Amino acid sequence: MQRPSFIRNWTELENEDNAHYKGDTELLAIGAPLAEKLGLTRIGIHHLRLPPGRRTSYPHAESAEEEFVYVLEGTPDAWIDGHLHRLAPGDAVGFPAGTGICHTFINNTDEEVRLIVVGERPKPENRIRYPRNEAHEATRSDRWTDWPGRELGPHDGLPDVRRETGRLGE
Repeated sequence: MQRPSFIRNWTELENEDNAHYKGDTELLAIGAPLAEKLGLTRIGIHHLRLPPGRRTSYPHAESAEEEFVYVLEGTPDAWIDGHLHRLAPGDAVGFPAGTGICHTFINNTDEEVRLIVVGERPKPENRIRYPRNEAHEATRSDRWTDWPGRELGPHDGLPDVRRETGRLGE
């Protein structure tokens, strides 16, 4: 008997390695949109591969959508409000909506990192804050203008290799 279409291996569902923000050539994580490809409509689930020297996104916070990240493999840095926190396999991180906690995940190691990211499906009322990328934020209609300002630490949110060499993660 053939397996149903809602049973798939993440390797069959992975997107091309070309994710980046508009106007920026920095390559981000390589994602497999599991929930979408398996027919789920109420939650988002992604398997992310984060090669060395890359990050998942610009540091950001969301007003109305919660997010959960689980480390499957590797030791990424969680960038939280301008501070790095080294993670290990089995670590889980939750971002409640509306708190203003800014975050991204950075691979500053020589080994690939694998993450599972679970979140709510996009909501029209959601707003996003990009405190280290305000030029990008200014181009978005969903920018979070009444963000509950949080004090940010000294880290710029960039992967070490990008800062040290000027490489954009290609």
